[in-house]
Amino acid sequence: MKILTLDTSNRPLSVAVLEDDTLLAETTLNMARKHSTTLMPIISEMLQKSDTTPQDLDRIVVSAGPGSYTGLRIGVTAAKTLAFTLNKELVGVSSLELLAANCQNDTAELLVPIFDARRENVFVGVYQNKAGKLVEVLPDQHLSVVELCEFLKDKKVCLIGDAKVYRERFEELLTADNYRFSAPKDDYPSAYLLGLLGKDRPVADTLTFVPHYLRLTQAEVQWMEKHPGKDQADSYVEKV
Repeated sequence: MKILTLDTSNRPLSVAVLEDDTLLAETTLNMARKHSTTLMPIISEMLQKSDTTPQDLDRIVVSAGPGSYTGLRIGVTAAKTLAFTLNKELVGVSSLELLAANCQNDTAELLVPIFDARRENVFVGVYQNKAGKLVEVLPDQHLSVVELCEFLKDKKVCLIGDAKVYRERFEELLTADNYRFSAPKDDYPSAYLLGLLGKDRPVADTLTFVPHYLRLTQAEVQWMEKHPGKDQADSYVEKV
């Protein structure tokens, strides 16, 4: 099985081509550039370097969120477009689970991938390695740092990703011997690991697949402020 994988859920951009478990080509960028202008040229480059044509692909795996609204829309739109036009399988994988996979060989701690959601809020999930597989302990969600620390209290944990943004708060709210920060190299997504996670996952419906934002967009917040008492389902904000 040949797989194209892409993650644009946050500032880093990672693209890879795999054949089963074998990595053929991979690029990860962490630069202040727009994913909208760099993603497709990098996909083309990875296909060329791996001697793969679009028609050779069997599956496209994309990070489905949470993360940056714009980043998620770019990645998911590209993945859906490719899957639909090429008639290929589409699979979505949690962006947080992908970060946890960087540390999945650690079986002694809970793995806590974190994206900064600003104002002392985070996107976070909690995972654990059981029998060589990542198991979800706490579903991906949007929490305050205080709420997260309340859940993690007295547990042995490895904090991954943007956790260092709130280093002082973790030092204040968690017991020093119970937590550690991941190595810097593990704070970035790997499109290769994304492919390994996604190669055996159920195939999504290409037309109805949407990102997992986990919180309202600013447009939705503004709509609800202007329409108090109305159900969010009445909003005209598009869900794709």
